Amino acid sequence: MAGQDYSASISANITPQEATERISRVADWWTASFTGASGKVGDIFTVRWGETFVDFAVAELVPARRIVWLVTDCNLPFVQDKKEWKDTRVIFNISSDGAATTVTMTHEGLAPSAECYETCRKGWNFYITESLQKLLMENQGIPDGRKRQGNGERDSAGTR
Repeated sequence: MAGQDYSASISANITPQEATERISRVADWWTASFTGASGKVGDIFTVRWGETFVDFAVAELVPARRIVWLVTDCNLPFVQDKKEWKDTRVIFNISSDGAATTVTMTHEGLAPSAECYETCRKGWNFYITESLQKLLMENQGIPDGRKRQGNGERDSAGTR
């Protein structure tokens, strides 16, 4: 059902072009276990945490406006349907009011009815509202959930 997909918004005093560039630096805010490329349409990349992996294709990239990643394959060993994210889309809409740039990320297909929703929601909350936010504001994210003060590690879902 529309409107129930996971979504989060963050803002920073950077240009929309800078936001596009920083979102595409996946290893700097999500996981250092990143392979491939994510800077232009047609690029493919993988993020991985042990047995958990997600393969993406950059389906759309309009600099300073919108990025869409299509999940082409995945293995989510912590849920019964290990391919639950397959064919979902991660969408970044970028807008600016002239001073601040807002990024709204929506994981289209990740809704409360999904088995991984609670775990994945917690992970996205960390990676978008903490790590990507920090990358946008300070040009340094928190990939793999490493807290700034070293207060323990987080797993791929962003939980301790």
